[in-house]
Amino acid sequence: MVNVNINGKMVQVSEDTTILEAAKLVNVKIPTLCHLDLHDIKMVNKAASCRVCVVEVEGRKTLAPACATPVFEGMVVKTDTKKAVKARRTVMELLLSDHPKDCLICEKNTECELQALAAEMGLRHVKYEGEISEFPIDDSSFSIVRDMTKCIMCRRCETMCNEVQTVHALSGLGRGFDTVVGTAFNLPMFETTCTFCGQCLAVCPTAALAEVNNVPKVWDAINNEKKYVVVQTAPAVRVALGEEFGMEPGTVVTGKMVAALRSIGFDKVFDTDFAADLTIMEEASEFVHRLKHGGKLPMLTSCCPGWVKFFEHQFNDMLDIPSSCKSPHEMFGSVAKSYLAEKMGIDPKQMVVVSVMPCVAKKYEAARPELGHGGTKDVDIVITTRELARMINEAGISFNHLEDEEFDNPLGESTGASVIFGATGGVIEAALRTAYEWLTDETLENVEFEALRGIEGTKEATIKINGEDIHIAVTHGLGNARNLLEKIRRGEAQYHAIEIMACPGGCIGGGGQPYHHGDLEILEKRIAGIYSEDRAKTIRKSHENPMIKKIYEEYLGDPYGKKAHELLHTYYVPRQKM
Repeated sequence: MVNVNINGKMVQVSEDTTILEAAKLVNVKIPTLCHLDLHDIKMVNKAASCRVCVVEVEGRKTLAPACATPVFEGMVVKTDTKKAVKARRTVMELLLSDHPKDCLICEKNTECELQALAAEMGLRHVKYEGEISEFPIDDSSFSIVRDMTKCIMCRRCETMCNEVQTVHALSGLGRGFDTVVGTAFNLPMFETTCTFCGQCLAVCPTAALAEVNNVPKVWDAINNEKKYVVVQTAPAVRVALGEEFGMEPGTVVTGKMVAALRSIGFDKVFDTDFAADLTIMEEASEFVHRLKHGGKLPMLTSCCPGWVKFFEHQFNDMLDIPSSCKSPHEMFGSVAKSYLAEKMGIDPKQMVVVSVMPCVAKKYEAARPELGHGGTKDVDIVITTRELARMINEAGISFNHLEDEEFDNPLGESTGASVIFGATGGVIEAALRTAYEWLTDETLENVEFEALRGIEGTKEATIKINGEDIHIAVTHGLGNARNLLEKIRRGEAQYHAIEIMACPGGCIGGGGQPYHHGDLEILEKRIAGIYSEDRAKTIRKSHENPMIKKIYEEYLGDPYGKKAHELLHTYYVPRQKM
């Protein structure tokens, strides 16, 4: 421990603490831009590239970046001197001089950290005029738009992509004025190993990285009288959407969300939770089948498209272990355009399925050519939680004052097992609630598997079923997934089933959710909201959902049977590592 003086305030901290961290302990605010510290997911952006956080250190001639300078015994720091404040202001003026001025129509308007800091510093005009860096916009993918003209070289995206997710799709390129964060050989994102998880755009302080905007497509569909437009909403959306309207993170806004979607003009409002229950019927059946018939183990969950694409690139020698189940929203699209369309007498080609997802990878997933049936895609349009909030505002809906409404049926009834899909560990817990009863012919009284919950990177549990130890692993974040899969590949770890989610915290931390700006307590509050929704449900096991029973009786036949395979299962393709 060392003693440090910051603006006359004494603080004792460990010697590996930075000035920035020490200053927070004595409530001294130092502005930052490139810095981002997400300890819970082991990400600290150490680039120290922006120099917005410079301070004076007694005995040192030059200013020090507070985010990257460790303290020492007797250090005296001054954060508010004329020299430090002037330097910070100059840095910001230089950043603004090389940045577009389209704030009013920018994707990140009011969410941009550069914009917010400029306002905080009282910068009202651009002091330094001159040439501005210009780069072509990369809109090659279905999920992410890269506009590097708005890049401030903070390197947050690079740190997230390379160190946390271990995808290695982004890197610093060039020198001097032409420096930019880009891809290998300047390839379009769609031609790289990018998984479209969206964690890069979740940490980008500007709009250099943003999701593909599908809102105009949704309005066009709603306004087309020849189309029958149905919408489904993912479990994680209902505990995050409220944040866009000033509510506490984790607030469950299911009823208001349904009411808002009806007001927007959708013909039917359904729940992806129904399809999550359907997923469990198929995934639990597949797991039981593998256990009983010597099938390939471990079985990996397949609900996350970012994780699936990562697997196809990085572990394509193991493509026989993921579950063949489609993700819930794709299952929903499949049954909507077959079972539901048939019941309602609607031509599937005239039905438009819109998914509201916490994830930008779902936009890419919906475009995968194998995810369709009879010449139509399972899902036509995907929008994120943020995009839905924009539509609600655009429609002039007073969200906070809406009366709660219920989902439409028959694809709107769900169980507690389905809603926990939104949190890391939830999919495998939901599967176990059903698989346990199918394997033992006994009622599972305690449905909560606490060992599989929490924000820890990788969790393990052993469940006793029919006297046999069933080994389960749960991991979230692609870097953690890589470590786990490499152990399995080397034969150092053995499991029966594994859940993997690409995003920290699972879907509640998806790249399409409201920006958390580095406050991971927000993720924990969203997770708490998910589990409160589960506990509030009367039915908490997927196989007990009466609407699920009905669809199998009327249309699908046996779980994991021929018709179910035709509509609810998929396959994977090996992809190059570049």
